[in-house]
Amino acid sequence: MERIVLLGPPGAGKGTQAAELTGRLGLPHLSTGEMLREAVRSASPLGREAEQFMSAGRLVPDDLVLGILRDRIARPDARDGFLLDGYPRNRPQAETLAGLTALDHVLFFHLPEEALLDRLTQRRHCPRCGRIYNLATRPPRIPDRCDDDGTPLERRPDDAPEAVRTRIRTYREATVPLLDYYAGRGLLRTVDATGSPAEVTGRILRLLGR
Repeated sequence: MERIVLLGPPGAGKGTQAAELTGRLGLPHLSTGEMLREAVRSASPLGREAEQFMSAGRLVPDDLVLGILRDRIARPDARDGFLLDGYPRNRPQAETLAGLTALDHVLFFHLPEEALLDRLTQRRHCPRCGRIYNLATRPPRIPDRCDDDGTPLERRPDDAPEAVRTRIRTYREATVPLLDYYAGRGLLRTVDATGSPAEVTGRILRLLGR
């Protein structure tokens, strides 16, 4: 059983690596954002409550997120482990999570700030299918057009340079204290997130002894 938390700043590649590791390790990828959207789609009691906050553009309270997470990790596919992305975001959430489930590893994706800025400001997405591109490392075949459906690509407002700096600053203030928390429990593994996705995957697998 491997219960793994993925930590790292926006743009560090957690989503890319989660998609790869899901296949390599045979573990489900639990993203808090997707779990919330799924709960809303299913119209579960927790989902209906969460929708009231999401539709108003407000943060979903921790107790609701935890309830949805508790339901998700109780499913059969997560009983042998999981990759958890997007939670915890601060020490109180980490302490609450510890009361819900034991963890085996916490992978921290380390990337210098300038590299983060470059990745995020070069990122584009297709507003129709959601596919993500990077103009420097994963450009579309036709400039500014989605490979799948030809839709003009867009840059998200929160990927503009000043917005990216704000996101990194917010991340550091809230999330970096988690590193000391997990290091003190012998769970923290730091991943060099520079280089190609394949190189990063190889480093992770070596850290996990695979």
